[in-house]
Amino acid sequence: MRLFLLPISTRHTLLYCERTQAKATVEAVAKQSYVDRITNKANETWAKWENSEPKPFLKGGWQKTVTVQGNKILRRIPYQEWGLKTVPSLNDKRKEVLLAGKEKVEILFPGKYLADSKIESVLQKLATERQALHKKRLTWCIIGMPIVSPFALVPIIPNIPFFYLAFRAYSHWKALAGSKHIQFLLEKTLFSKTPSSDLDQVYTAGLMYPTRQISRDSPYPTAEQITSVSELVQKQTNNDAEDVMVLQKWNGKLIAERFKLPEMEVEIERAVEQVEKDIKSQQELKQEKQEIEVATGNRAKVEEIAREHQKDKK
Repeated sequence: MRLFLLPISTRHTLLYCERTQAKATVEAVAKQSYVDRITNKANETWAKWENSEPKPFLKGGWQKTVTVQGNKILRRIPYQEWGLKTVPSLNDKRKEVLLAGKEKVEILFPGKYLADSKIESVLQKLATERQALHKKRLTWCIIGMPIVSPFALVPIIPNIPFFYLAFRAYSHWKALAGSKHIQFLLEKTLFSKTPSSDLDQVYTAGLMYPTRQISRDSPYPTAEQITSVSELVQKQTNNDAEDVMVLQKWNGKLIAERFKLPEMEVEIERAVEQVEKDIKSQQELKQEKQEIEVATGNRAKVEEIAREHQKDKK
């Protein structure tokens, strides 16, 4: 198993897990759990609906509408949850394998953009900060599923509310299981840290060049360029007072291609989109606060001048 820690900004990091086992065989597929089979079937059905031709809503067009609106909702699910869902559940057999040293867990990260000393704290935060939230929402989804069951009586259209709650319950459960797996690795120190020069190159190229194509056509950044760009990013944080983006949305595809992990691309794009929105809202809030402070200060000054003027008149 290989874990990627991918800084999206200087304060936000995406976790992604690559399972390094061999490709699934017919025998392995046959041994899939009941939950895995349902999940795979649901993914196939969703993909089929996505590729369906536009039609009137009541004549099959609802399938396309559901996927379009559903994908918008999926993009709002926090990237931390998506990342934890890529980590496999920790059962007793896997614990034995890990403790016996039969399976190695490697953590890859761009050493110039994420300090080695911060790896444990970043993993600890990703594993624990949302556990209570996942437990709470998992409970509410399970409670809500029987309540929306009567929608199955509606003809033609399937029980979308029920399936949505079932999906969210599964999602929270998977994220919770992934977080506990990460906690176990941290508690037992069952991982090795590997700064990746490949990641350093792709990150630096993403900051040096304006587009994906130019980045592709350009030579890899040199060690001096990587150091120079990473130091510039650190300066822009004003001693960690500001949150600065270090990963571009278009760069996710290049990282996924470098490590031959096509599934990683959408995870990176989603995370970048969410972090950019978060930083923008924080900046707007800060600007609004400054404007209020300026306005309040000016008002106080005007009132003070008026009081002085009244005193002079008296």
